[in-house]
Order: sequence, then C-alpha cells, then structure tokens
Amino acid sequence: MDVPEAAADRTGRRVLLAAPRGYCAGVDRAVVTVEKALELYGPPVYVRKEIVHNKHVVRTLEKRGAIFVEETDEVPEGARVIFSAHGVSPTVHEEARQLSLKTIDATCPLVTKVHREAVRFADDDYDILLVGHEGHEEVEGTAGEAPDHITLVESPEDVDHVEVRDPEKVVWLSQTTLSVDETMETVRRLREKFPKLQDPPSDDICYATQNRQVAVKQMASDCDLMIVVGSQNSSNSKRLVEVALEYGSRDGHLVDYADEIDEAWLDGVATVGVTSGASVPEVLVRDVLDWLAERGYEDVQAVTAAEESLLFALPNEIRRDLKAAGHDVKKVQHDPSSIPSAREGSLR
Repeated sequence: MDVPEAAADRTGRRVLLAAPRGYCAGVDRAVVTVEKALELYGPPVYVRKEIVHNKHVVRTLEKRGAIFVEETDEVPEGARVIFSAHGVSPTVHEEARQLSLKTIDATCPLVTKVHREAVRFADDDYDILLVGHEGHEEVEGTAGEAPDHITLVESPEDVDHVEVRDPEKVVWLSQTTLSVDETMETVRRLREKFPKLQDPPSDDICYATQNRQVAVKQMASDCDLMIVVGSQNSSNSKRLVEVALEYGSRDGHLVDYADEIDEAWLDGVATVGVTSGASVPEVLVRDVLDWLAERGYEDVQAVTAAEESLLFALPNEIRRDLKAAGHDVKKVQHDPSSIPSAREGSLR
C-alpha cells in the first residue's frame, strides 16, 4: 500500500527534549520575589534592571505592576526596589541608601558566592582575573566589589594582554553563566602565563548552566536543528546555541517565542532538539513543542543529563514581611501557571 505523500514527509520526524532546561533555582527565587512583593505590597514595585533576562517574564510582571528601571536614581525616593538576580555592586547599595529606598535583594545566592570570593581575595591583596563578558550586569556587580583588584578577561585571546602585579598572588573567578568549555580554555591559557594561578574555592559556573550545556552536548550530534528558547540578552541561552553547533548540530537558533521559528529551518530536518535557557518559563517551551507538533514533529523523546531539586529561600527582607503578614515563609517554588502562554496573545 502506498503511503500518501504528506504522511511520508512526516515519517521519522522527532523532537529531542533536553532535561534539565528552563528555570534554575536562582531565577525561580527572583521571579517569585517580584510576584510575592506585588501581592504583599501592591503595585508599583520597582525593579532595577530586568529581574531575569527573559522578555516574556519581564512583560508578564510589567502587566502586574512591576516597573523596571535601568538605574537606581530612577526610583522615587523612599520607594521599594528589588535588585535583579544578576547582583549589584556596593555602589548601587549606597545609592539606594542615599535615596532611602526599601530594598529587596534578589541576587542569586550563587552570584553572591562569587561576590564574597572577590572580596576575600581582594582583602588578601590578590589580583583577580574575572572571566566574563564586558557590560553584563553580573560582571559589573562582581567587579564593583573589588574594582582595584579585578581585571576582566573576556576570551582566551585576551590572555596575552593580561598583566598582574605579582604572578605569585593571582586567582581566577568567573561569571556564572558562561560556556564551560570556553571558560576552561581561557583558564588553561591563563595558567600557561601564570603557573601559580589559583582556582576559586568552588566552581563558579552555575550548576544549572553546566547541566543545560551537558544535556545539549549529549543530544547535539543527533540533531539536524537545535531550537533554544531564550532571549538575546541571556548569556546562558546564547551559549546553548554555541554549544549545540560545536557538538554537532547541523543548525541552531535562539528564539523568544514559537512564532519566531522560520519554517524554512525545517527543510530536510528529521530531528529537532529543543531546550531553554535558565531564565525561561516552561510554558514557552510547550508553545514550541505545540508549534512543532502541528508540523509533524509529534514524537517527543526526553534526553536527561541530570536531576535538579535545589530551591533557595526567598530574600530575608520579603521573608520577614511575609511572616509578619501570616504567610508561609518556607522555600517557595514558582507556580508555572503564573506566567501565561505567549500563544494566548496577551503579551505579544
């Protein structure tokens, strides 16, 4: 019996779905912090910078009354402001004090760990080589902890230009959302130049960043196309595309929404890989899977690289006020239904 042409075209099409993907514990904590602040205090609640680097999350929170500002002095004196998951420098904390702002610090605890490392090594008079991307909010916050001791190193090619005061007292730290492979190549080059280079006391690259990259590495060679859901200003999302291409995916693209996928990308494609950056709500991945299913990619197979169960407690400031209002202040996990689907059309 002959198979109809349309059905034949769909034979063998599948999706490899990476796990873990999407929200990490730090993003979960930051988004819940804004949601709880809006519930507890009522709008407006100011947020310095994007709470996380995801367009859809920011738009959703704006609809509920969050006001995102670029600089601290844009917040009215005496108002409430939340610092984003990427962290801020001591200068920003001082600016907030001068404006009598009520602050809630939603900095990811893993970023805070890097800040503390920077302070400790600076106090011991080390030169600190910070591997990261210039202009990224996390890098600005970390560098601000010890500006006289920190030198930014963006890539392996930058190593030739790095100078330190004492090659016997030098340590490297890193932005938490980088490519593991590229970071370690930069560190390798630094160690060739400075043999006494010390490692940080624990791994700086976020566990979630690593896990998402490992999952992509495992599936990339089986993928004709890798679709990474995430925003252009999300460092860890952009790295996932790079990792996919490096490890064998024939093509790869970063999209915020399912309707940004170009159907031409599917020409000759049997296997599509799907994953998402650490600041992406799962509903956006579901939209992509629905979009692909409508085009014959209904067979979805999970590729699991790790299991994640880590949760962080909410910031002390909001836990205190929630407790005073009679709310449960245990570790709170984000409610997936609180971020609506982009396909509903309300936030596009």
